[in-house]
Amino acid sequence: MDSNLNQSNNSEGFTNYKNLNISENPLSTDFGVLLISHGSSLPYAEEIFKDILEKYISLTGHNAEVGYMKVAKPSISEAIDNLLDRNNNIKRIIAMPVFLAPGIHTNIDIPIILGLEPKETDPRCPDGNYPEDHYLMESKPINFDGEINLIGCIGPDPQIINVINKKIESTVFESNKDVSADKTGVLLVSHGSRLNYNREFITDIYNQYKSQTDYSVSQGFMELCEPTIAQSINTMLESKDLDRIIVVPVFLAPGVHTKRDIPTILGILEDEDINSTHFSNDHSHSHTHSHDHSHDHSHDHAHGGLVEFDGEILYTEPLGSDDVIIEILKNRIESNI
Repeated sequence: MDSNLNQSNNSEGFTNYKNLNISENPLSTDFGVLLISHGSSLPYAEEIFKDILEKYISLTGHNAEVGYMKVAKPSISEAIDNLLDRNNNIKRIIAMPVFLAPGIHTNIDIPIILGLEPKETDPRCPDGNYPEDHYLMESKPINFDGEINLIGCIGPDPQIINVINKKIESTVFESNKDVSADKTGVLLVSHGSRLNYNREFITDIYNQYKSQTDYSVSQGFMELCEPTIAQSINTMLESKDLDRIIVVPVFLAPGVHTKRDIPTILGILEDEDINSTHFSNDHSHSHTHSHDHSHDHSHDHAHGGLVEFDGEILYTEPLGSDDVIIEILKNRIESNI
């Protein structure tokens, strides 16, 4: 991690705040900050969100905690308990989904978990009668009588372009090939959704980035909608002769999608890892890949087909816990205090 804070965690993943600089400022004593993440069975995302939390507390001094919708610990209700354990005088909680784009999780699932009204009807279950084994039915009730202010997610903030530029620059620096900008394409990859939110987000980011770069730029979706990753790359190659494609997963944290699914579609996943859902514990592994041959790896769930490209494919890390992301969180939350 980049943070120099001395955070420790117990065996259940709860944060020990003894060494974190939580402010004694009276302005921060009547509220807590809840940063909400999806949760993952893999360790990568949890590491990123621990780093985000450390940096946020270091920057603001707020009483803050990360809570996960499912799988990871602490859960959202447990995170609120942690906030109250540190300060039982809290009268309100500012809850921010640390998601790049709104969607079912931010508009429906998280409000329900927090005991609030969902922002829209759930297309998965329009009558609101979820089956007993649905994770929304299994979530623990919130033990807080004060006000919960659920604010919006990150969205297409213009500062995200700065993070994308840094990811691209560092990845190009690691390459041993000298390829000019006019022979380089950039593909911004998003998850994809049956709803419009994700498409609107990545299209906005794409338009912002395209207006500021000399590279050829396209956008593609990992699943659920088009253009697919392969379709986008093929379109770029049809319009311009490229020797290098830089693929940027516009995701906040690494996980199965960025570690396995997208590399599989690109044909850059190592053979021994193709059938693995859990990867090496060496988290310092570089995800910059150079390939000068086409790939014939097949995967049944590769949305839209696999990529065949004879040039160099460079694959960046997700946005992660970059200081710019922390600044966006700070500004958004403090505007709601």
